[in-house]
Amino acid sequence: MTSPQINPAQHKQLFLDDHAIASTSNVSRRLHQPDKHGPILKADRSREQVYVQSGNAPQWNSEKGIWEWWYDAHYAIPPGEIAGTESSRKHYATSTDGVHWETPSLGLYQRRGSKDNNIAYDSKLEFLTRRGVYNPPEITEQHLYHVIRDERDDDPQRCYKGLFSDTRNMGRLPGVSPDGFCWTLLDVPPIPSEDTSNFIYDEISNQYVATVKQRTVWGRSLWVSTSADFVNWTEPKLALHTDEIDRENRKRRIQEVVENPAYLTPPVLEDTDYIAQLYMMPLMPYEGMYIGFPLLFNPAGPDLPQMNHCGINQVELAVSRDLYNWERVADRGVFIGVEPWDGVNYGTTQVAVCSRPIVHEDREIRIYHNAHRFRGHQSIYSEDYAEYFNDAGALHLSILRLDGFVSLDAEGEGTVVTERFMLNGTDLYVNADVLRGELRAEILDAETMQPLPGLSKHECFPLNGDHLRGKLRWKDSPRLISDKAVCLRFILRGTKLYAFWLE
Repeated sequence: MTSPQINPAQHKQLFLDDHAIASTSNVSRRLHQPDKHGPILKADRSREQVYVQSGNAPQWNSEKGIWEWWYDAHYAIPPGEIAGTESSRKHYATSTDGVHWETPSLGLYQRRGSKDNNIAYDSKLEFLTRRGVYNPPEITEQHLYHVIRDERDDDPQRCYKGLFSDTRNMGRLPGVSPDGFCWTLLDVPPIPSEDTSNFIYDEISNQYVATVKQRTVWGRSLWVSTSADFVNWTEPKLALHTDEIDRENRKRRIQEVVENPAYLTPPVLEDTDYIAQLYMMPLMPYEGMYIGFPLLFNPAGPDLPQMNHCGINQVELAVSRDLYNWERVADRGVFIGVEPWDGVNYGTTQVAVCSRPIVHEDREIRIYHNAHRFRGHQSIYSEDYAEYFNDAGALHLSILRLDGFVSLDAEGEGTVVTERFMLNGTDLYVNADVLRGELRAEILDAETMQPLPGLSKHECFPLNGDHLRGKLRWKDSPRLISDKAVCLRFILRGTKLYAFWLE
């Protein structure tokens, strides 16, 4: 008997890679970009904030029936100017729908003589409190980077879990909290990292996952550390870095914005053959696989005031089955790209996914992301942009169709033959846009590649319309059951096929 290769009764089968595909004819793989819904959380200029960003996704609080979101607001130093910014504070916002956000006054930390603010954690004030008068050298300032609400944990004191940055060595320190405001750092070694990271709980492997940034010969690269108990973490392991293809893509992408007057040209351009670098990569466990959102850093020239580089940073997609072996998706096409400069858009030089996207009501995927107008210090930009540095970044929401990262498309007639699997008497469903054609399927014996009785394409009712959950039917309604491995052959015409599954 031919052994099964996939299990569509357990997980939907998507097409970000060829895992579920045996062969295709006259179809193409298309990357779909999410629809941008503008800024949903902006800097509060009345409080001298100049931009906001986050390394967290909103967290659902089932007890309160609200979404909670921890984010960073950067303040001008000195007040009203952009000579520098301070960013030691984590702020808190709430929402009932994940779209419209409020910033409740928490009364926890004083700023400029008042506690009437939404500061949820102030690492500088916490540092001064813990240090006290004796200034012991082992006490360092620790920034709160990431927060998740973990309702799986039976201990109410560990309901919220966070990763902090030790300012001495930039490692990530685990911490726990009963409410997301009052934190206890665990007495464990830090997870080695540089300045960016991400953190989720992974339901596939039932463990906590931190993606951290360390260096390779390709510069900034992705490393993965895991923990079953949030206390003992594995040594980070290299999972993904850029390569020569990314180096060539960097040149092309910089040139595209330079040649298009609608976009903001990087203020410093050099002919140096810079490498592209993997700045960070949030993860999303999804239907038995992992979808990554790598932020590709494309340097254009030096930013000497910050000892860094200006450039263009955009989001691509990657896919993995084990967290460590990654495949880039759709020829490394841009998933979320920079926006034209119009004085209104925020994502003109950098867009970056905050953290794990959220499946909303089984109909759409909500992707929260950072949008920045500038990459680099204000002094390297023209005075024409000075006013925009006082409102330089916002938090955005983009929305994607459920399963809608990639589709297999056919204009004329095309076919897709799947890998082998076992039928178990369940029904066949697809996520497909068939507004301009029709979709049929036949179920094949995996050995002979001939249709099973009553399950040929000629006996399949054509599917039309746009379906997130479209059921395929055959004329005599035969039971979908076989003691042999089978394959599917989809016959597509004017169709975008996103996924298939059994249930």
